Amino acid sequence: MAGRSLAERCLARLLRLLSRAALALLALAAPAPPRAVPAPRHPLLRLPARQLAARLRLRQVKCIEVVEAYVERIKEVNPLINAIVKDRFEEALQEAQQVDKLLAESPGDDYLEEKFPLLGVPITVKEAFSLHGMPNTSGLVSRRNVIATSDATVVSRLKQAGAIPLGVTNCSELCMWYESSNRLYGRTNNPYDLQRIVGGSSGGEGGVLAAACSVIGVGSDIGGSIRMPAFFNGIFGHKPTTGVVPNDGQFPNAQGVRTSFLCTGPMCRYAEDLELMLRVMAGPGVAKLKLDEKVSLEKIKFHCMDHDGGSIFVSPVDKEILQAQKKVVEHLESKLGVQVQRVAIHKMKYSFQIWSAMMSSKDSDGQDAQLFTDLLGDHGKPVWPLWELMKWLVGMSSHTFPAIALGLTEKLMKLNPGGNAKLVSMGKSLQEEMEALLGPDGVLLYPSHPTVAPRHHSPICMPFNFAYTAIFNVLGLPVTQCPLGLNSEGLPLGIQLVAASYNDHLTLAVARYLEKAFGGWVSPGEV
Repeated sequence: MAGRSLAERCLARLLRLLSRAALALLALAAPAPPRAVPAPRHPLLRLPARQLAARLRLRQVKCIEVVEAYVERIKEVNPLINAIVKDRFEEALQEAQQVDKLLAESPGDDYLEEKFPLLGVPITVKEAFSLHGMPNTSGLVSRRNVIATSDATVVSRLKQAGAIPLGVTNCSELCMWYESSNRLYGRTNNPYDLQRIVGGSSGGEGGVLAAACSVIGVGSDIGGSIRMPAFFNGIFGHKPTTGVVPNDGQFPNAQGVRTSFLCTGPMCRYAEDLELMLRVMAGPGVAKLKLDEKVSLEKIKFHCMDHDGGSIFVSPVDKEILQAQKKVVEHLESKLGVQVQRVAIHKMKYSFQIWSAMMSSKDSDGQDAQLFTDLLGDHGKPVWPLWELMKWLVGMSSHTFPAIALGLTEKLMKLNPGGNAKLVSMGKSLQEEMEALLGPDGVLLYPSHPTVAPRHHSPICMPFNFAYTAIFNVLGLPVTQCPLGLNSEGLPLGIQLVAASYNDHLTLAVARYLEKAFGGWVSPGEV
């Protein structure tokens, strides 16, 4: 890496100068005081999916009441956060009536739980996934008239399990940026502070769940697109082991080597719902994840890493995030009697470079990765980033600045094939190192992001901070983002729990434990 260090340092210094200048300009804009959405008042809005489904099966509440409560909550809050970009309230209410009819005519509870584990549970779906009758644009203006004529595989499985979709949620343009804003639907706001981002690309899901406008949600993740929104919005999100949950039925879907990096997974407010969703979404593949194995927390080998080792491209980790992680370590050691081993994995310092190189590498058949500029053109004419940038400067581009910048970055990556090959090799070496470290019983504690939810537009000043989540996509490891309460500004804190491949059951078990220890989701508007 020595040959690249001078160029990297120059680029990093330039980025930091631009970042400081841009942040100073944002500060001059005199942002409004923090404003959160009102707390949910209806008690049905505070029930986990598992408990809600149980109450419905026991006829303690009618499904129509549940759906009506969520519809009213969305009407109250969505004008503030702009998370649901298209609803299906009329269809959802009709489906709720059908559930009530089924419950009135059904003789037993056990049969219903086995066949319809999510019967009557309201859900939301990232707009990038096909949901029959709903738009499927991924925020691309040229796809504004695309309406899904079928369901994505995971959406179909959730509906077959009895879930009732309320609508689809916002994402970044083509799901490749960590602020959910696009030219088609606009910007989504964080329910804890409307002046801040929800993350991306599954940011609409993060915001809608945190605001108690949905019980559970469907997200996808190729660089942290489940875990960053989950972190910024104080909820749970799980990136499963690669290749277990099907990615079919989303746009854009991965091709070439990226099929090994893209993961579809669950997002929710309550840790117990992660496993429930994962079992349904994974279908027959769930057996690979050993979810039926009992986990003894005292026997887990915990490892902790406070930061990536000091990458020149990434912001330092906030003190309050480090303090929250320290509290987790102290709690595990005092309550479980375990010894949390501090580790320093040198290659993690190059997380962004490794992710970028592996994302643009060829697959085993020699197939090139699909160009982002081709996706921007949506199977038509490829987009020329420099031309789009000039159009953007005069307000004539239909694309967002982050999408244009990513197109330019993609072109630059191709100028150094030799350096990329070395980084791909480093990534494979890091994967082996991680698998050996974690083994069959290890869990790594690692920051979900170096900062809490930034203000709108700020991510462009720190574009590579997503490396804290992205590295685990190219390593193929299962990761659970777990909320850890709020910081001094009332913004969510959290931590990533990482295990070796197919050991999802370990991170899910630790997430359930930490939820009890640290409180899990905290409703916005209550502090």
